[in-house]
Amino acid sequence: MSTEPETPLLDSGFRRRDRSVQPRLLWPEYKSTLNRAPTQPLVPLSPTLSEITGPTFSPQEIDLIDRDLLQNARIDRDPLGERTLLTGRVIDQDGTPLCATRIEIWQANAAGRYQHASDNYQAPLDPNFSGYGCCLTDELGNYEFLTIRPGPYPFANGANTWRPSHVHFSIFGPAFATRLVTQMYFEGDPLIRDCPMLGSIPDRSAQSRLVAAFDMERSRPFDCLAYRFDLVLRGPKQTHFENRPDGL
Repeated sequence: MSTEPETPLLDSGFRRRDRSVQPRLLWPEYKSTLNRAPTQPLVPLSPTLSEITGPTFSPQEIDLIDRDLLQNARIDRDPLGERTLLTGRVIDQDGTPLCATRIEIWQANAAGRYQHASDNYQAPLDPNFSGYGCCLTDELGNYEFLTIRPGPYPFANGANTWRPSHVHFSIFGPAFATRLVTQMYFEGDPLIRDCPMLGSIPDRSAQSRLVAAFDMERSRPFDCLAYRFDLVLRGPKQTHFENRPDGL
């Protein structure tokens, strides 16, 4: 049973955001925020008609292979790395599942390199792995991806700074204006402790909501280990999203 205080409901039916557990927009330990953090009050913009009326997604637009990153870019052999199953649910603040929600993921390969022209890390590319997958949640809000555990990689934040293994998540609501983006980390990764991005979240329990739990029950014998990462869109235990507008 949670001991967190319940935040009051607003007229919209949503609970007010708890600012004490939100990532700091300016966090000198994560040097990119020195250039990216806003220096003036944010100005809300009203969405246009095209941003609030679409897109809509149907199961016919996504094949089963799209959620299998071991196969969806395979040329002549399986990609290299630790076979990993990612599962979870998308739910609202009251635990109600959100079905037919489009989830996209992207990640580095097992060596810690993205298949992207701007990634110049010296680790090798894997021609049989694109690092991208997508699916729709089922009627209970469940999703599932079969992939390779991504490798850590260095980044220009300090003399010897590394990103923990992580997977990027994009979640589409009923419109472009409701798209949310976050990152998922793996339980037990020693690099999590010193990650300056996670460190921008002041509350340790809030940081833990971005860490996928090892799930032995869902692991497949002689195939792959599993991790569970639930996405909560609102409320005191919400998942932290990089692009959620500042405000309520």
